[in-house]
Amino acid sequence: MVDDTIKGLNPQQADAVQTVQGPMLILAGAGSGKTKVLTCRIAHLLNQGVRPYRILAITFTNKAAAEMRERVDKMAGEAAKDVWLHTFHAFCAKLLRMEIDKLGTYTNNFAIYDTTDTKSLVKQILQELNLDEKRFQPAGVIGRISNAKNQLKTAEDYAKETGDFYESKVAEIYARYEAKLQQNNALDFDDLLLVTLKLLQENEAVRTKYQDKFDYIMVDEYQDTNHAQYLLTKLLAAKHKNICVVGDADQSIYGWRGADITNILDFEKDYPEAKLVKLEQNYRSTQVILDAANAVIDNNTGRKPKICGLITATAKKLLILEPLMNVTKLVLSLNKCKAYNVVKIKSWAIWQCCTALTLNPAYLKKCSLRAPFLIALWVAPSSTNAKKLKTSSLICV
Repeated sequence: MVDDTIKGLNPQQADAVQTVQGPMLILAGAGSGKTKVLTCRIAHLLNQGVRPYRILAITFTNKAAAEMRERVDKMAGEAAKDVWLHTFHAFCAKLLRMEIDKLGTYTNNFAIYDTTDTKSLVKQILQELNLDEKRFQPAGVIGRISNAKNQLKTAEDYAKETGDFYESKVAEIYARYEAKLQQNNALDFDDLLLVTLKLLQENEAVRTKYQDKFDYIMVDEYQDTNHAQYLLTKLLAAKHKNICVVGDADQSIYGWRGADITNILDFEKDYPEAKLVKLEQNYRSTQVILDAANAVIDNNTGRKPKICGLITATAKKLLILEPLMNVTKLVLSLNKCKAYNVVKIKSWAIWQCCTALTLNPAYLKKCSLRAPFLIALWVAPSSTNAKKLKTSSLICV
């Protein structure tokens, strides 16, 4: 009987879908179909008779989780509804709603504080301590507390490491902050991870329950996991060791919020028996763009080597628009600038890429350039009109 869950997959994707026993690391380059692999893998497990509530799939954003849920539902139907498919924080919130009372410090109807709530609480503490908000800006204090929590540091741990007046006061704020959260039977966003980890580490009965429960665990964007998320997934997978992580060290972008790239680089040290699958076939870009990207990425240190290959038609040229200084919003309008015939741009942050433009052939003839192309834009304060751009600002590579 043909397995519909691997229909249309390339050999590497099919291998990743059908390998379900033991740990596995899937190195997936951008545009290599990793979301399709994960959804097909869940559907494959369900087709093999695995109970949906024994599958845990974790991703990073609500949007990604919703997309994956929709795809799995289409592939597996009613059987998929009980799969635990969540973001890290949603998974932890769901588990804590059932188990947090086992810690003895919270009840199961705890509140989850959002950024507004946490800022309000910190402001209240600043007033109590008679500290100036200009000196101890709430956002900065909250950031330091969050970083400490992501490093699994309690207020007591943080206090031991303070080196100046400011840090000592942040430690004092942190201690009061935690005390008030407990008094209010509340958790902040970081606590969802930390309290879940604490519960599983300290309560053997709860730990055993969930280690037994999840036969299969999948984690998306593993390169962006922080230390708490790493320990959480490792703890849950300790019994069955059927853990599949998907990621790409070359796409790690959340180091500023605690992501630890060594989690993916050292996966095979944690699981020496792990299988490695590389998804290197690109379904999104053209070869000229891939060649340029590979040439840049190859200079990185601390990475697992892989090469993204072509699946779509080859582009003739790759164009890079040199960084433009003093530009907040670059508006390319067909009415104002005949150089472009496909224009749809709103406002961008620094160094965003626009790939949806096509140069007008008549203009290209003058410049001896051809489309399609990639434009990289530096967006900084002020505005300009595309008419002011000079052909010298375009470089063909």
